[in-house]
Amino acid sequence: MITTQQYQEDYHRSIDDPEGFWGEQAKKFITWFSPWEKVLSGGFDQLDVRWFQGGKLNAAYNCLDRHLEIHPEQAAIIWEGDDPNESKILTYQALYDQVCRFSNVLKQYDVKKGDRVCIYLPMIPEAAIAMLACARIGAIHSVVFGGFSAEALKSRILDADCQIVITANEGIRGHKIVPLKQQVDIALQECPRVRTVIVVKRTANSVPWNQERDVWYHEAMSKAHPHCPAEVMDADDPLFILYTSGSTGKPKGILHSTGGYLVYVAMTHQLVFDYRPGEVYWCSADVGWVTGHSYSIYGPLLNGATTLLFEGVPHYPTPSRYWDVIDKHKVNIFYTAPTAIRALRREGDHWVTRTSRQSLRILGSVGEPINPEAWEWYYHIVAEKRCPIVDTWWQTETGGIMISPLPGTTPLKPDSATWPFFGIVPMIVDDQGNPVPDGKMGNLIIKKPWPGMMQTVYRDRDRFVNTYFKPFPGCYTTGDQAHCDVEGYYWIAGRSDDVIKVSGHRIGTQEVESALIQHQGVSEAAVVAMPDPIKGQSIYAFVTLKTGIQPSDQLKKECVQAVRETIGPIATPEHIQWTEGLPKTRSGKIMRRLLRKIANNDVSDLGDLTTLADPSVVDALIKERRNVK
Repeated sequence: MITTQQYQEDYHRSIDDPEGFWGEQAKKFITWFSPWEKVLSGGFDQLDVRWFQGGKLNAAYNCLDRHLEIHPEQAAIIWEGDDPNESKILTYQALYDQVCRFSNVLKQYDVKKGDRVCIYLPMIPEAAIAMLACARIGAIHSVVFGGFSAEALKSRILDADCQIVITANEGIRGHKIVPLKQQVDIALQECPRVRTVIVVKRTANSVPWNQERDVWYHEAMSKAHPHCPAEVMDADDPLFILYTSGSTGKPKGILHSTGGYLVYVAMTHQLVFDYRPGEVYWCSADVGWVTGHSYSIYGPLLNGATTLLFEGVPHYPTPSRYWDVIDKHKVNIFYTAPTAIRALRREGDHWVTRTSRQSLRILGSVGEPINPEAWEWYYHIVAEKRCPIVDTWWQTETGGIMISPLPGTTPLKPDSATWPFFGIVPMIVDDQGNPVPDGKMGNLIIKKPWPGMMQTVYRDRDRFVNTYFKPFPGCYTTGDQAHCDVEGYYWIAGRSDDVIKVSGHRIGTQEVESALIQHQGVSEAAVVAMPDPIKGQSIYAFVTLKTGIQPSDQLKKECVQAVRETIGPIATPEHIQWTEGLPKTRSGKIMRRLLRKIANNDVSDLGDLTTLADPSVVDALIKERRNVK
């Protein structure tokens, strides 16, 4: 834990002397086989950024080997199954043995340095083992979330040109079977270059089998040697490709390299969560998302932490599951998404208060802005006002946390991501790139390179340039809207296309949603824009009520009044549609492009729905829309 003054001093040094600052961090957090020639070369002007050029290292070695001399019998992974009665612990020694064995399995099937490996697994230890085995031999892993459809899987396999897939016969999630191998078989009908499928036996159920292609994981592992040397990698060598879920267009294959990424996630994990040796750390994200990569696997294991992996869902078998897991495994640090927080808040406080949660020391939020009401509930009910909340802002493309409080260092403001992390230089600008005054919303851009940044869009350099650097030349374009207050606190409003312009006023969807959620009967809300002949745009709100609350005209008036009192009459919703659920990706993000289409009765072509957790929600919303005047 550092003081506020120390943060300010170190932050300014990280901006004024990035080579000196990041050189120190790289030596502190990472073990190098041989040192770099230059900490930072290139810049955003020519898009030739390179971190730790010439340095040699290996990600799996840093996550495993170097910890064996210190604490080989410490728990590296605590796995909590979907069934509350099923859990296991892998020590650092056991994880090392398993990773080495699977590294040798991959070599047996001709996987070499630079090859792409698709991992399509549930949240089981084998997912971490597969990722680390790829890193150990220099292969590039491309993890696809285990809930994605065969179509989504196919597109990612083809784009990355993967020739091997690692999957399971089935997954289990919320006591429901997920037919993973079946989805792989369908996807591979149009992926002729895939030569091997390695299958983990997660359930006892049999699945169709291709003798020439399919291999049982347990059989291959039983014959593999438990030692495998770590491949010497350049700092610039790719570590992984991860596809953004992308609400529009073809998903982007975000490519991260090894050296800079490892330095950045190790440091952010250590400082943002104030991790202390021996603590149990739990990030609830699936490894199919960047949060799972950076803060379930790489960040914690780089720091020798105990990380908890959870196969299930927050509400099975009861809405107290998260809190039961925290008590069961004495979790000290818990990092989850606002979507989960709001959903559990909807179920009532008693599911939380029936548990202890006394082990908790730090709470975190990730994935989207957390509205003040959810923040307050998280702080007062879950944390009992004992634990600071680190509300983190970052992206798949950034690799790690960019703006966040540091526990005990940053004075908190509910709903604010607070201050930038070391080396991060944010700026709020208008559409022409001019800085805006304090308190005024604009485009959030980043002015200087940082070690965790993406290397490119895989096999699409033009898209990398046009998406992230063409809108504001010389700066990284986040695509988010935000404002910065007079005290230097950043407030993230959401994606740029989620800003509504009513009579010339820019209104963030998140602030309207937060105002609606202030009503004690509202569980969740999402707002989108509708064309208006007078105002330019008006506000259409989708509102989900808490369990037991019935919609009524009076309730609608109260919701409108809550917005008027919180923001002002300019933000008054023109329409409110009651709904049982919202269209969300499997990472929990609301897919607002669908809501815009539904609100505007433009449903002839809804586009790609493969990333939706529950596509039936869309049909229900379209049906309900007909009753809204």
